[in-house]
Amino acid sequence: MAKLKFEDLLVTGAHFGHVTHKWHPNYKPFILMEKNGIHIINLDETLRYLDKALEFIRTKRKKNGEFLFVGTKKQAQDIVQQEADRCSMFYVVERWLGGTLTNFSTIKKSIKRLNLLEKEGSQIYENQTKKEIQMLNRERIKLSDQHRGIKDMRRLPDAVIIVDAKLENTAVKEASRLGIPIIAMVDSNTDPTKIDYPIPANDDSIRTIQLIMTKISDTILESSGAEKKSVETSEVKKDQTVSVEPKIDNVEIKDSIDAPLKKDAEKVEEKK
Repeated sequence: MAKLKFEDLLVTGAHFGHVTHKWHPNYKPFILMEKNGIHIINLDETLRYLDKALEFIRTKRKKNGEFLFVGTKKQAQDIVQQEADRCSMFYVVERWLGGTLTNFSTIKKSIKRLNLLEKEGSQIYENQTKKEIQMLNRERIKLSDQHRGIKDMRRLPDAVIIVDAKLENTAVKEASRLGIPIIAMVDSNTDPTKIDYPIPANDDSIRTIQLIMTKISDTILESSGAEKKSVETSEVKKDQTVSVEPKIDNVEIKDSIDAPLKKDAEKVEEKK
């Protein structure tokens, strides 16, 4: 499996942090510089911490570990579901239900109820009025939306993989309380010390999310011994090219930062 390069992250805008006044002081080790009022993330650190996270994933998966992907923000929903499905893992892309981890026994009862409602020819529909059947159907649809990514999760996951640890604060708290390791993309407005395996990167960029989640999914598949599809699974993969040039270092990025900043001006404005 090809290793991610500095350039792969650079072209996705992974280095763009938030405006400087929104930063979290604990994020300082991951910040390279300030430019035009926003923080620039040190991509060397992104690669280093991503490698740590992927090594942990390999170790867990080789022991048949199971992972729960979490990404409820609009930019992440489709990507998280796609990559979780691709590596046969669980996911939450709708609203995080409080107690999904800390009150898992109740969640399992709710899933059991959903399975009963979805079972063809279930006795629950017998001798019911038309109005009662409509109510049961509404309940089935609601439960299906809530639990579709975790319907087959029989036990707590061995780790959670999160896009935007700040937004998914409830999931982070529940996993921490239960001692479940957390792997998460963290932007400059987030406290990385709350995450076991932080991956410093722009968590608002669709292309960055796609790149990192695809890499994580590939690692799970590789560690499972599963055969990966030869067809590219994302648009960002098609954009990646094998570079024979020397690795760009942080001195060079300072000189060339203006071009990508202009190109991604709309993204910066959205963060403001």
